[in-house]
Amino acid sequence: MNINQLIYRNLKKNMKHYYLYVFALVFISALYFSFVTLQYDPAMDETTGSVRGAAALRAASIFLVIIVATFLVYANNIFIKRRSKEIGLFQLIGMTKGKIFQILSLENMILYFGSVIVGVLFGFAMSRFIMMILLKITGIEEVAALQFSMNALIQTVIVFAGIYGLIMILNYVFIKRQSILSLFQVVSTTEAKVQRMSFFQVIIGILGIALIVFGYYLSTELFGGNFTTMPELFAAMVTILASVILGTYLFYKGSVSFIFHLIRKKKSGYLNLNDVLSLSSIMFRMKSNAVLLTVITTVSALAIGLLSLTYITYYSAEKSAEAAVPNHFSIPDTADAEEFGELLQVASIPYTETEIEFIEVHADLSEVIEVYDDQFFEPEDTSMTIVSDESVDQVNVDAEETVFINSLGALEEFMQLADSGEIILTGGNSSLEMEYLAKEDINLLPSLLTGGGFPVAVVDQNVYEQLEADRNPDEFNNEFSVYVGIDIDHSGDLELANKLFMEHFIENAGYASQLVMSQSQKQSMGLTMFIVGFLGLSFLITSGCILYFKQMDESEEEKGSYNILRKLGFTQADMAKGIRVKQLFNFGIPLIVGLSHSYFAVQSGWFFFGTELWTPMIIVMLVYTALYSIFGLLSVLYYKEVIRGAL
Repeated sequence: MNINQLIYRNLKKNMKHYYLYVFALVFISALYFSFVTLQYDPAMDETTGSVRGAAALRAASIFLVIIVATFLVYANNIFIKRRSKEIGLFQLIGMTKGKIFQILSLENMILYFGSVIVGVLFGFAMSRFIMMILLKITGIEEVAALQFSMNALIQTVIVFAGIYGLIMILNYVFIKRQSILSLFQVVSTTEAKVQRMSFFQVIIGILGIALIVFGYYLSTELFGGNFTTMPELFAAMVTILASVILGTYLFYKGSVSFIFHLIRKKKSGYLNLNDVLSLSSIMFRMKSNAVLLTVITTVSALAIGLLSLTYITYYSAEKSAEAAVPNHFSIPDTADAEEFGELLQVASIPYTETEIEFIEVHADLSEVIEVYDDQFFEPEDTSMTIVSDESVDQVNVDAEETVFINSLGALEEFMQLADSGEIILTGGNSSLEMEYLAKEDINLLPSLLTGGGFPVAVVDQNVYEQLEADRNPDEFNNEFSVYVGIDIDHSGDLELANKLFMEHFIENAGYASQLVMSQSQKQSMGLTMFIVGFLGLSFLITSGCILYFKQMDESEEEKGSYNILRKLGFTQADMAKGIRVKQLFNFGIPLIVGLSHSYFAVQSGWFFFGTELWTPMIIVMLVYTALYSIFGLLSVLYYKEVIRGAL
């Protein structure tokens, strides 16, 4: 038998183990090529393109390379250890280590670059579809053309050739260092099994759960008023991150075994087949995989959390725009408002106009602001916008009363208001003590005119006139004192009205279009969501494959156990049921922990990103869970094949 025949037979024999690896490599190379192709698409050009995201895509492609390289190196490490006995046999029959390395390199080259070539062709075919998705998400009206980029091909070849070179170096080092005896012992020493629970492991188990719970608790208090300065917030975030990551590691190192040990103890040693195949196996294996599972769980939580936050922003774009700009168009000048009204009349577009006068005065809010960050402002001496109650239909106050409106939710997390108290409004020469009654959920003025969402005080008309007459306008930076909001009566006319507005006022400070703000947020967050989703999908595939490969290893080691169980009278159906329970734990525990981490991370600060929480977050989690579960199902099917082969 010559070398070529040996390589062919090896590939044919091992293909049943490599099929998911080949699929993942094809899919990942297709994703990478299509992703890089987007960088060279004319629509992504920084100066002439409509999306203007090539720089972001270039940065994301670096992370994608890291994900791909990590997966391929890890998968190769698993496969070469699986073939350690085969390598040892080659040495026993007289092959040199150099010749063995040559055979493995040629096998890997055929498998690797064959998959990459198929992936590039598939990536080229799906690049137009991916571009269509990006344009749809960002709301760009442009035709997605199918274009082949030679630059993208060259970059893809260089990246995957570099990863292949790294893999070959690691294979060479592995073969060079191993003796014939050690090659026959590699598989049997890959898993560290613990046969009993020590007191130290019990402490580790309890500590792991405690650290995770502490991190969760601290995240719920992050913006609850206990941390009022940026250094305190930063320290709290670092503590949460360290606590949760260390707790996750200890959870896999000891907590899982500790919990399952308690379950076994409760059963008083009477374990059924499901317990033997699931609880016992996981107790003794998760400890040795603690680092791997911690990395997978942490990155999964990061991917789910980031995708949830970007989707929250994207999903909330329209409502956020309505909160920031209460009317379709904001014009802080009566003359410009009249001019725009004339343009609308010429275009036969009916509209409704709202005019509100406002002024800015000094305010002492020390009695009503309970929590604040003194690095941003001092409540004893700050500026505040006030309006008359005649401008607010829903509010009517007496001469010594005031109600706050126009406050954005995110700002309230850093500046919590009391239920009642007194404030002092100061004009040029006079100060008025006002009784603060409540905060109403009313948006009247654009946040551009009120300090980015700082509350606006509603006062009696007489008080407003007194403060207006007494104020010194030169003391404040705000050059505007009137706001004109224009709403288009028929939604079908909004696009044309927006075009007229952009042509005349969009470049001026203080002028805003609700539609433009919503579209701009969707475009920027749509691109971010697309990139995060792309990276998240890549990591999902790689981490799922890694867990699947680990199950392949475990199944091969447990073949003897299945044979023994069959001789004891258990059927294939009995063992398959136990395997399903085992895979539910193997894939379910990292998934549940990752989802839990991401939930508390998102819950702690989602209000900075939008107005909707549950719908975007649940959609992201359900999609991630569904895709992740596919690998658990594949593991069950593989185990069934192993059980049939063992019997």
